Amino acid sequence: MSFTVAIVGRPNVGKSTLFNRIIGKRISIVDDKPGVTRDRIYGEAEWNGKRFTLIDTGGIEPTVKEKDIILNKIKQQVDFAIDNSDLILFVTDGKDGLTSTDLDIADILRKSGKTVILVVNKVDNFDSTKIDNEFYKLGFDDVIFVSAIHGLATGDLLDKITSYIIDSGLDNGEEEIVKVAVIGRPNIGKSSLVNAILGEERVIVSDVPGTTRDAIDSYLEVDGKKMLLIDTAGLKRKSKMSEDVEYYSMLRALSAVERADVALLVLDATEDISEQDKRIAGIAHEAGKAIIIVVNKWDLVEKDSYTADEFSKKIRDELNFIKYAPIVYISAKTGQRVGQILELINRVMENYTLRIKTSVLNEVIREATAVTEPPSIKGKKLKLYYASQVAVKPPTFCFFVNDINLFHFSYERYLENVLRKAFGFEGTPIVIKPKQRKGES
Repeated sequence: MSFTVAIVGRPNVGKSTLFNRIIGKRISIVDDKPGVTRDRIYGEAEWNGKRFTLIDTGGIEPTVKEKDIILNKIKQQVDFAIDNSDLILFVTDGKDGLTSTDLDIADILRKSGKTVILVVNKVDNFDSTKIDNEFYKLGFDDVIFVSAIHGLATGDLLDKITSYIIDSGLDNGEEEIVKVAVIGRPNIGKSSLVNAILGEERVIVSDVPGTTRDAIDSYLEVDGKKMLLIDTAGLKRKSKMSEDVEYYSMLRALSAVERADVALLVLDATEDISEQDKRIAGIAHEAGKAIIIVVNKWDLVEKDSYTADEFSKKIRDELNFIKYAPIVYISAKTGQRVGQILELINRVMENYTLRIKTSVLNEVIREATAVTEPPSIKGKKLKLYYASQVAVKPPTFCFFVNDINLFHFSYERYLENVLRKAFGFEGTPIVIKPKQRKGES
């Protein structure tokens, strides 16, 4: 389960600069995705072997004449950070000094009981600043002085962040649990789907609140196999702005996908595929997760013998980057074909964890290169020496070549299609990595 760190603070204190610094070149970037309403809202990072998820909550714009509105905005932003994080970075401006908005945010954070690191940013002279600094009056135990723009003391901050991350050793060597995230737009039937799955099987092991998230983690066992369903549907607060609803639902999808092996992308059969659907699908794809497309409310659609085929074609056209994902048409309300989802989960997990013997893999590749020869650029021809599978979840293949610059995207796509035709890999993305053989140039 991902350790989540939220960045909180008023505008112009350097939150985005700090965010970019943390997920930048100083550390190993695991993933970095554009957000719904802001650029670079979410990222995953690694420091000294410990991974964590970082969320930039954005600033609160103060308006002097509308004090209550300010407080409401502060509370909305900070409440969200509290609900969705294990640790909070409270960023302030060392040049501006302590402000009334800082005091309001600090008060909410103290009452939350969450672990808070007070980050005093824009500090250039550390020796003189740390003595009798006014920010100590806020009463937080951890106070770190940094200059995010110059990278000063950000290593100390990362050391402090990772000191709170305990390697939990999930599953403790027990049988692996397949983690399934149910993702999609709000009010599309995700919770109903989870309830239908659990209700049909009648084998719920336990229901526990999802750690740091507006979600319920439901454990179940099907045919002797353990699963964890992560429901991302719960929006505790209603927002007047649809933009905010998308923002919050996107962050929940991001958190759920990071934890999961398989993502159930829920679509509404009565509505067209939206840009939000595409963005959420893109999250799962870019994260390298297995994907199943679940078309809900199929009972409400007037059908003939061609309806499903036509709908499938529309999905393939709109979501052409996940053509590998199987499609199932269901009704969470009536239970129609809900049982097929569990069968699909088991099937795509087999593909997601499938390993191909090196000898078999290279025989397939040799035949493929004989049928369609590697490309040439300016008279120099790409040579594929051999390939090996280096990882699963998702299946990842390394191709050793004479020159990686000759490994064109179109030929990579050809090789992916060859692998899918030979080994299936339904429901899972495939990663292909060219590697230049030593001594070649």
